[in-house]
Amino acid sequence: MSSSEPTLSSPQSDPHLPLAGYLVVTIEQAIAAPYCSRLLADQGARVIKVERPDGGDFARSYDTRARGQSSHFIWCNRSKESLALDLKDPEAVRQLRKLIARADVFIQNLAPGAVEKLGLDPAELRAINPRLVTCSISGFGGDGPYGTRKAYDLLIQAEAGFLSITGTPEAPAKAGLSIADTCSGVTAYHTILAALLKRGRTGLGDHVDVSMLAAMTEWMGYPLYYSLDGAEPPPRAGAGHATIYPYGPFPTADGVILFGLQNDREWAAFCQIVLEQPEMADDPRFKGNVGRADHRDEIDPIIRSRLSSLSKQQAMSLLQQADIGTAEVRDMAGVWDHPQLAARQRWSQIDTPAGAVPALTPISGNSWQPRMDPVPTLGEHSEQILAEIDAFTDD
Repeated sequence: MSSSEPTLSSPQSDPHLPLAGYLVVTIEQAIAAPYCSRLLADQGARVIKVERPDGGDFARSYDTRARGQSSHFIWCNRSKESLALDLKDPEAVRQLRKLIARADVFIQNLAPGAVEKLGLDPAELRAINPRLVTCSISGFGGDGPYGTRKAYDLLIQAEAGFLSITGTPEAPAKAGLSIADTCSGVTAYHTILAALLKRGRTGLGDHVDVSMLAAMTEWMGYPLYYSLDGAEPPPRAGAGHATIYPYGPFPTADGVILFGLQNDREWAAFCQIVLEQPEMADDPRFKGNVGRADHRDEIDPIIRSRLSSLSKQQAMSLLQQADIGTAEVRDMAGVWDHPQLAARQRWSQIDTPAGAVPALTPISGNSWQPRMDPVPTLGEHSEQILAEIDAFTDD
């Protein structure tokens, strides 16, 4: 690239943001890759999302619950620019290659082999842009006996063993959110950042290969090691904890509370202040978490009997007096209205095609706030981006 050529820098980029000045090009669908690139956009990267002209990212039509728009799409696609390209057209692929030749990061989660068929093989792209960090996110990885299998979030939850430990003793249950997709997006995000740090030392890009199965299996570390060498896996315990006790939801006279104990000091305070049975703390059967977990059938009726005589507020007050970790079991409305998120000003507003909606700002620095730019309509920025691409010489 000639030093006299214009650069593809976002006009909206705040120079104080950590990734200001970085260009990310992504061919993405669903959750894993879009969530990864949104995290990069939050920190100031210019993210150009390449979509099919006939409908775009299929997550745009997953549902209509966010004021007529897809809840999944609104969550994962703020602060991006949408470039509609028909990649069956060789001219569109040529334009995309010119764009990637000036990018810092290229992300894709198409079916295994699809980018190679388009002439966008990561190694070939780095031949024209040695500083490029490429990232491929797939279900099982591009090779091996499962390499060509379709991979949806629930399928990965099953293959990684997550379903086997989640739910009740009677039946397994999936996570209530796309946990395999999300953990894959987070894994890709932090590995891309590591590759960019390495590039800062070497001047050379790298390839990041993220398998949803491997990412989800990494998050399964505790149950895997718990069942090492053929040992029994942790049992499904509903909303309780499989191996720590007491830890989970318990009913009071007027509602459910959740609390957890981590050590003998907390157990002694719990027995004295909440149960009003301090002698239980000295019972050798209940020493250590292993002792309490092994004798939960004896402890559980005592806890439930005591809490059934207390209101939720009374129980919470006693637990906090004992310095026990507690929580309310909130529904979605309760989370929107959470007093701690409000007090710390974690909610912002983003524009969408249907108007402004609230959006969480989970991260910030001392000198910067994350980008909270609009969610794009399909192809909204195509004309502008193509004009920028045309301003470059051919590779």
